[in-house]
Amino acid sequence: MLPGVGVFGTGEIANVLVPLLREKGFEVRAIWGRTLKEAKETSSAQNVAFHTNVIDEVLLRKDVDLVFIVCQPFLHAEISVKALGIGKHVVCDKPAGLHQMDAMKMVRASQYYPTLISLVNHPLRFLPAFTQMRRCLQDELIGPLAAVALMDVRVQMGTLFPEKYNWMCDAQMGGGALNLVGSVVDLVTFLLQQQAVRVHGVLRSYTKTTAAINGIRQITAPDFCNFQMELSSGTLVTVALHSHTVPAKSFSQEVLVYGSKGHLVVRGGDLFVLKEGQPKEEAVYVDVQDLHFSTNNSLLPRPYIKGLCKMVGALKEAFGSRESSWIKAPVSTAATFEDGLYVQAVVEAIRKSNETRQWQRVQLTTDTPLNHDQIIRYGYARMPTM
Repeated sequence: MLPGVGVFGTGEIANVLVPLLREKGFEVRAIWGRTLKEAKETSSAQNVAFHTNVIDEVLLRKDVDLVFIVCQPFLHAEISVKALGIGKHVVCDKPAGLHQMDAMKMVRASQYYPTLISLVNHPLRFLPAFTQMRRCLQDELIGPLAAVALMDVRVQMGTLFPEKYNWMCDAQMGGGALNLVGSVVDLVTFLLQQQAVRVHGVLRSYTKTTAAINGIRQITAPDFCNFQMELSSGTLVTVALHSHTVPAKSFSQEVLVYGSKGHLVVRGGDLFVLKEGQPKEEAVYVDVQDLHFSTNNSLLPRPYIKGLCKMVGALKEAFGSRESSWIKAPVSTAATFEDGLYVQAVVEAIRKSNETRQWQRVQLTTDTPLNHDQIIRYGYARMPTM
């Protein structure tokens, strides 16, 4: 039997996630929003019976056993740790908090409760084109995986900023292009099975105002990000993320991996290969699957939505076992909280590189939060504004 779901968040992802969950057979029991107005609007639009702006009122519901955390990043660690402590399965959206310390709290909580699902939502891991690319790399279609010399990622998309000012407009809150950087960093690890040793990055905020955001507050989050990563084996990764040069709601994505015997490339949702000596590329996988509901009004790129759909399907398989409450195999390739901690370390190094204009080593924190025991046993103290 599939668990009841509580959704924390009322933004773009929540409005796409709820229909996906229902399509796969999950019952969405509760919606949480920062304000009662936001929670009520989303619950009415998605036909969810219960809504609230109090975290505990969702976590303490007996009919909620799985929570999706797709709200503001500064709340990710708090809700994740508390949910695991109460005995709920957790899928948290990227990033894993605002800093490594937030991510470390989540890692410690997941280690303390290993029988519960604790995943980070990096949907590109489940996009069929990338699962096929990973298989091709493991099968050495373009040469040994250790001989991959270069990976080039280019993403162009419409505006990242909503009509009303929110956390996505604020650099300190994890908004803008940095919110996409985590997905790319995680994708590199997923495909090449390597981690970054050092990085060099450039961040820029070219869009300061929009037609709707033009008062006292200005947009500080970057809409342009170029960075390079040197991996443990010497592989160079170059990444370009732009969201200020193309029309709204447009999206293009190209991921190339160059090996000793050719290259693999994903464009959009399709995978191609060019082997050594071949005159032109050959299609390995062509994405012909369509979604069962309209996403025309969503700012989320379709590859991300399709990856999220596949991830929800994998969760359905994980909870569909009759022998136990859940099985690991269907979600074994999903990003863990440990992966989220590594991604946070890389993002922090990119920020620092942008400030110093120098290459920066990726340093993973190993410090345990000072209030670790209290966090694990009792969760966070309730915030009066919630």
